[in-house]
Amino acid sequence: MSLTGAIQIGRSALTASQIGIQVASNNMANVATPGYSRQVARLDPIRGTRQSLSVFVGRGVTVASVQRQVSEGLRARLDAAIGEQNAAQTLTQLFGTIEATLGELGDSDLSSQLNAFFGAWSERANLTESSAVVVQRGQQLAGFLNRVSSDLRRTRDGIDEDLDLAVQEADRLAREVARLNEQIVSAEVGAGIANDLRDQRDRLIEELSALLDVTRVEQANGSVDLLVGSSPLVLGSSARELGVRRVTEGDGVSVSIVAGEDERTLNVTSGRVGALLEARGEAVDDTLATIDRLASELIFEVNRLHATGANLEGLTSATSLLSFDSDAREMAINDPQNPAFKDLAHAVRNGGFFVQVRHDATGERTQARIDIDLDGIGDDLSEGTDDDTTIADVVSQLDAVEGIRASFDAQGRVQIDAEEGFSFEFSDDSSDLLGVLGVNAFFEGSDASDIRVSGELEADPNRLRAGRIIDGELVENGTAIAIAQLQDTAIDGLSGASFRGFWQDGVQRVAGRSGSALSRESAATIVRENLEAQRASISGVSLDEESIDLLNFQRQYQGAARVIAVADQLLQTLISIV
Repeated sequence: MSLTGAIQIGRSALTASQIGIQVASNNMANVATPGYSRQVARLDPIRGTRQSLSVFVGRGVTVASVQRQVSEGLRARLDAAIGEQNAAQTLTQLFGTIEATLGELGDSDLSSQLNAFFGAWSERANLTESSAVVVQRGQQLAGFLNRVSSDLRRTRDGIDEDLDLAVQEADRLAREVARLNEQIVSAEVGAGIANDLRDQRDRLIEELSALLDVTRVEQANGSVDLLVGSSPLVLGSSARELGVRRVTEGDGVSVSIVAGEDERTLNVTSGRVGALLEARGEAVDDTLATIDRLASELIFEVNRLHATGANLEGLTSATSLLSFDSDAREMAINDPQNPAFKDLAHAVRNGGFFVQVRHDATGERTQARIDIDLDGIGDDLSEGTDDDTTIADVVSQLDAVEGIRASFDAQGRVQIDAEEGFSFEFSDDSSDLLGVLGVNAFFEGSDASDIRVSGELEADPNRLRAGRIIDGELVENGTAIAIAQLQDTAIDGLSGASFRGFWQDGVQRVAGRSGSALSRESAATIVRENLEAQRASISGVSLDEESIDLLNFQRQYQGAARVIAVADQLLQTLISIV
């Protein structure tokens, strides 16, 4: 071993200790930098040389690499935990918004409005409330349903806006990851590991995991591919464009996340985007469907009874809410292609109803039955609707009843008028035609968004029909009692539940989902905090540890300098002897 060799060894130690001091200093400088992973200089001895037959002498030290302290498995679990926590937080917030919108158990909730409405009918039956109060309660109930429906739709619109923004952000992050992939591959070609670029990429992927449930696939060249489910999002230096696809389906709109020019649907189940998709469907749309279904059944059931209601003073005119063009008038009511009836929530049945006509001067009553033949069987016993009743047939039958006239008005609605000196009432409608048509209706509209009290009743509450013709006799509170009893009646259109029971079930579903989201958020937060603590123990910077490394490299540097100084003195002595 020559003195020159000793100097070279000292030189290698100086270089290694300088790099070690730089790495420790860099770690200390980034102790508070988010996403920074601690770096470690890996030192390897330089292969020694043979000095004699049995002696190998080392040639110093080299810095093999500067590596990040990371755990790939832990990082993958943390990505999933970040997505799960963000999804749970988003769901908790949205369910809280929906619960606040419904306001159940408050001073003015839908249950209270239903109780007040049916209670007003009960009090009207006992003659303790006026018709005007019943109409007012109906207006309050309809207004409450309108407001809840409007608030829920605004919540859904807000979710759609948040979804668009989240997908735009996810698309930006995916493109940034692809850009960093290209830079990392270029930087690492024969030049070690680009630690800082990899830290930036990991940080972006964590932000992306908060939006989408992504899976990393590390490639040999240093790039990372990202998958959503089994669909690629980032492949090397290219990223597929993300977008939101909306498709109208019936009365609703389905929403999905798509990627690439082929608009391949991504199965997003976690992160903020996954939570927004879930909340839009299971939270808002389901709640809207519940309240719309309740409102639709409320409109039909109340109208069905009110249409056959009666008072001491009969009707002089009645107009349907439903209108008919010329084609619909001549098609069978139960024809699947009849445009006026095919999309209605309630169907007209085979049966009929009675018209009671009263001569005002004599008080004499006559009764006529209007037959509604919807059995789907023709006169020749063949199947089909060709021989079944049309709405024009109904108008003709009504017009043939002595004392009343029936026709279609300018808007195509069924118009029934009493002749001079006559009045009329309807009774015993086994076909539900009057309720479906909206003749002598209490409510107008089709769901919670447009339900309202009939304009005729708002203008004249005395048109309220509280009585009922039963067995040919007028029972003055018959309809009021029947409508009051609807509150606790099993409704076929509500799967056998009462109005109050159906709504309570819907509210409990929302509350249950809200509670599950809150529990899910709590559990996800604990998991994420635990994983972040584990990552900090591996990748985090400890100032105490870096200070120790700094002292070690300082001593190494001082020792290497001393070696070089001694070797130089010896070399100078040797030269002076020569």
